[in-house]
Amino acid sequence: MTPIEFRRHIHRHPELSFVEFETAAFIEGALAAEGIECRRVAGTGVLAKITGCGDAARAIVLRADIDALPITEATGLEYASENEGVMHACGHDVHAAILFGALQRLNLSRDFEGTVFGLFQPGEECNPGGASKVLAENPFEGYDVVAMVGNHTDSGLEVGQIGLCSGAFMASNDELRLYVRGRGGHGAMRDKLNDTVAAAANIIAKINTLNSNDLVLSIGKVQAEGATNIIPDLTYMEGTMRTFDQSLREQTWEAIRTTAAEVDALFGTTTEVDINHGYPCVVNDSRLTEIARTLASESLEAVELPKRYTAEDFGFYTIQYPSLFYRLGVGRAAGGSHTSAFAPDERAIAIGVDFMSALVYKLR
Repeated sequence: MTPIEFRRHIHRHPELSFVEFETAAFIEGALAAEGIECRRVAGTGVLAKITGCGDAARAIVLRADIDALPITEATGLEYASENEGVMHACGHDVHAAILFGALQRLNLSRDFEGTVFGLFQPGEECNPGGASKVLAENPFEGYDVVAMVGNHTDSGLEVGQIGLCSGAFMASNDELRLYVRGRGGHGAMRDKLNDTVAAAANIIAKINTLNSNDLVLSIGKVQAEGATNIIPDLTYMEGTMRTFDQSLREQTWEAIRTTAAEVDALFGTTTEVDINHGYPCVVNDSRLTEIARTLASESLEAVELPKRYTAEDFGFYTIQYPSLFYRLGVGRAAGGSHTSAFAPDERAIAIGVDFMSALVYKLR
C-alpha cells in the first residue's frame, strides 16, 4: 500500500475524536502487512515500533494525529468522506499517511540507531487531548527519548516548504465558561433586579483589557434567554484564552476569577467561572530545530515562522521530551484548514515521508 492509498482510505472514512475505531483497525492492518510490530494506545490510537541497530533504548518517536472534524465535506474529490458530517478538514489523514510511509521506509532499512516508535494518536481536536491520554500510559518507559517529532499541514506554505520556529511556537489553549446568576425580572423595574446581562457585559469589557502581545482572551458566545423587557436569571458565556507563557497563563486564570468577583460585588450577581485547562504551549527544542532547518535547506526551502496563537496537544509531549514540531507546505490552493473545501496537494506526502525519514538519521 502506498502512502497516498493509505491517506485516501482514511480520508474516505473519517472518524471523530476518541471514536477512531475503524481508523485504528485499518492502521493496524496496514502495519501488519508491512511486518511492523504495533499495539493499541489511548484506546483508539496505535503505537508502532521498529528496532534498528546499536542501543535499542535510544528512541525517536514520530507522531501523527488521526481524528477528523464535524464538518460536511464539499471538495468533490473522488475519495471524499463517506461518513456524513465528518471530514478530515485539518490534514490529519495526510499526517497519518506520512508517518505510515516513513515507517515503511525505516522498516526496510533498519540501519538507524536505536528504536523508532510511530505514534498514530487519537483525539487531538478536543480537550483533554489524546496526547495526555498517551502519556498517562507511560508507553516509552525504559527508553531514552531523544526526540519527539510531529508535523502539521500548512496551506500558507507551498509544496516543498518546511516551516520552522525555535522555542515557543504554538499557544496554550484554555476554554472559558462563565455562568452569571442573579435576580431577573421586568426590564423596566431595575431597582428589583440583579442584572445578569449587564454584569456579563462588564465582565467581557474588563476581560478584554487583559489582552496583550503575549495573551489572547476572547468571549465568543453569550447566551441570555431574556426578551425586550425581561432580564434573565442566568447569562452564560464561552470563550478562549491563549498564551505562550505558563506563568502568565496561571496569573490570568486568577485575574479572570478576580474580575468576576469584582463585577459580582457591583451588580449583586454570582458568577461561576469554569476554566477547562487545555493544551500547554508547544515549545520546540532549539537544537532539534536547527538540525531540521539544516536538513530542509539541503533540498527543500526552510521557512522561518512566527509564533502562532493556534493550539496543538503536541504541547504535552514538549513538556516531557526534547521535541520538534514543524509545518509542511501543502499549497495555498488547498484552502483553509477546518473548512469544508480543504484539499491538500498530495505531492506534499512524498516530501513529508522523505523529510520525516531523513530526520531519524539526523536527530541526536
